[in-house]
Amino acid sequence: MEKRKLLIILVIFLITFSVAFPGLLNKGINFVNQSLNTSFSSIPEIPFRLGLDLQGGIHLVYKADLTEVEPENHRTAMEGLRDIIERRVDLFGIQEPVVQTQELDGRHRLIVELAGVKEPAEAIRLIGETPFLEFKKERPEEEREAILAKIEEVQEAEEVNEVDDWHLIFEDPFYITTGLTGQYLKGARVEFDQTTNRPVIALDFDEEGGDLFEKITEENVGKSIAIYIDEEIISSPVVQEKISGGSAQITGEFSSQEARELARNLNAGALPVPIELISQQSVGPSLGALSLEQSLKAGILGFLAIVVFIIVFYKLSGFLASLTMVFYLVLFLSIIKIIPITLTLAGIGGIILSIGMAVDANILIFSRMKEEIKQGRDLSYSIEEGFRRSWPSIRDGNLTTLIVAMILFYFGTSFIQGFALALSIGIVISVFSAVFVTKTLLKFLAKTNLNKIKWIWI
Repeated sequence: MEKRKLLIILVIFLITFSVAFPGLLNKGINFVNQSLNTSFSSIPEIPFRLGLDLQGGIHLVYKADLTEVEPENHRTAMEGLRDIIERRVDLFGIQEPVVQTQELDGRHRLIVELAGVKEPAEAIRLIGETPFLEFKKERPEEEREAILAKIEEVQEAEEVNEVDDWHLIFEDPFYITTGLTGQYLKGARVEFDQTTNRPVIALDFDEEGGDLFEKITEENVGKSIAIYIDEEIISSPVVQEKISGGSAQITGEFSSQEARELARNLNAGALPVPIELISQQSVGPSLGALSLEQSLKAGILGFLAIVVFIIVFYKLSGFLASLTMVFYLVLFLSIIKIIPITLTLAGIGGIILSIGMAVDANILIFSRMKEEIKQGRDLSYSIEEGFRRSWPSIRDGNLTTLIVAMILFYFGTSFIQGFALALSIGIVISVFSAVFVTKTLLKFLAKTNLNKIKWIWI
């Protein structure tokens, strides 16, 4: 049984090691290919995602002006605004941008963290624009064909200026403006159809917007009306009939979550929610690199100190626990890459702390084992008793820490959340490593001749 478990552990280790450190294995693969004239494929490399404090970038804090928004709509307006800003920062190709809202003493803030951004001034300009909502109708077929033909003609031409009416390529070939914008929309909300029980989006326009919407729908029955936010289409419902009275519904094959998101986006484009930059903090890449280097040094030194301590005090058991911690680190790093999780300075702190938690579990187990062995118990029995009697303490200690980490993640800011998330994942892996990996190694060696050498166990 232990041999089968060891095989499982070895397979997990090799797979996770190839994810965490593919560069090392690729060097070996390249050497084999060159030496034996083979063509083994290299292992794909997944880079670590580094956060703002390690990669550098900007931290922006905006003040949202909700004076024109009803108090009961504050939360919806801020969530919609957050969704819009998230789409905007995606234009920069930034990995894992952090966009979150914050309310403190009635003041609403929008916090934006952009790691690795190279044009902070342009990012600030784009983020600061008020979301723009617009309803567009289908362009006539002859105009659409003319624009598409012009785009193709320009692509084939050597000089754009040589093409007549080349400026047409900047026109939307499919939809044209109607003049109906977010300023005429009073609000959007999610309702449920009484017949099908499917979610629908209910729209309410003011008087002028209702008249304009009635005219648009009357002229476009059977055609789609596209809804744009920041020149990006978010929905294109088909007009079934002329709609009067200033109210309408958007129906479609979307889930409740998708309906709520669409309603938020519509409200974000309709409600006047201007934002003002009140704080800007830049983190240079050199500072981020220094933080990463110092963090890695601290982690390596801390790990080596733990290894020395546990081997000195617990001899062979401590050595096996050190191997388990290597397994733990490799598994942890591979999970960070696969999910993926943005690695921050606070997250590294959570990883280091979770290593301490893993060592703590092993110490509880080994201490109990030593007591059983000193009382003359059989080694295999001592191992089982060590795990059985220490498990309640390991379980309760890690569970309480996990609960605290979850509270920190729910209520904390982004840096605190990074720490809490890394700590939570580390706790789960540390318990698995201590209870499964360490126990398997101990029970396997207990069946060898090493069980006769008492001093290496105590």
